Amino acid sequence: MSWFPFKFKKVSRRSLGIDIGTSSIKIVELSKRKEGFRLENYGEIKITPLKANHFGEAGRNTLFFSNKEIAKGLIRILKEAGIEEKEANFSIPDFATFFTNFELPSMSKEELVNAIKYEAKNYIPLSLSEVTLDWVITGGKLKTNAKEPLKILTVAIPNDTIIQYQEIASLSGLKITTLEAEAFALTRALKEDTKKSLAIIDIGARSTTCNIVEKGILKISYSFNVSGNELTDIISKSLRIPYEEAELIKREWGLLGAGKMAEVRESLIPLIDVILNEIKKAIQAFYQQEGEEVERIVLAGSSALLPGLKEYFSKETKKEVVVANPFEKVSYPSVLKDILKERGPSYAIAVGMAIDGFSKK
Repeated sequence: MSWFPFKFKKVSRRSLGIDIGTSSIKIVELSKRKEGFRLENYGEIKITPLKANHFGEAGRNTLFFSNKEIAKGLIRILKEAGIEEKEANFSIPDFATFFTNFELPSMSKEELVNAIKYEAKNYIPLSLSEVTLDWVITGGKLKTNAKEPLKILTVAIPNDTIIQYQEIASLSGLKITTLEAEAFALTRALKEDTKKSLAIIDIGARSTTCNIVEKGILKISYSFNVSGNELTDIISKSLRIPYEEAELIKREWGLLGAGKMAEVRESLIPLIDVILNEIKKAIQAFYQQEGEEVERIVLAGSSALLPGLKEYFSKETKKEVVVANPFEKVSYPSVLKDILKERGPSYAIAVGMAIDGFSKK
């Protein structure tokens, strides 16, 4: 277990963001003051081995571990970090959601609900009775006589997943305030006060998601099954070493391997190029859809700090590439600066969920 609590004087307005990943749980507690957000507490707990499979294989839209195990992890970190807030905002991982984009004729708000349900069934691989839909209008206006069509980004969350999170919260003694797809949390935490279009790349342990954001609005969210775990696995096989040792080597050398470690880079590049090609496809789809170029790529997730990755992506895409810093507009003691710079990319989802909690207070 690793946790990094930092306690401050009790304030009345706090919000708890929780990100349940495939190998860890991350929690961020923020307070909101006149000058902005302040970090009250944060923590992380590892609840499975790195390969995260000792609870057996799981389907695409399920977590690897049991509700009781997740609840135990949550209870432990809440207790040891001294977090008293009981209302929580949970993110749902990309592999448990289905995103799709489509257009509809301009119509009234009252007509839109049924129209989205009718159209969404053509894109979602589950019956509408098995999912809960959420959506955002990414283009056009709600008018019955407007010529410009409505552009809709729709996300479907399996009802079984919602029930699972409700049980996890109950077992943990928490009350769910928000349950939201993590792509929206990432957008909230990392959007910039700029007109630039961003590609936020979340390289997680189990999958990678490319989110295209324009003027703070999520336009495209696209996931694919190439992940940080696969990068580690290929090093393990290439060097014929244990998985845990390969993980350490990946984090130390990444794409900068030279001499004896050159084989690390050589083994990683083919998979990195798969990720890169999928990102290019998403960027091209955005250009065809919106007629806008993505100007900046933001790397988030557990593999964002892979040595040499930022430089390699910048070279291959000819775009500015930066590492996510979700704590950039959050105040915290200076003693935490180096730690949060290192861990920030993997905390972006939890920060985004904590920020959302204030909209419900």
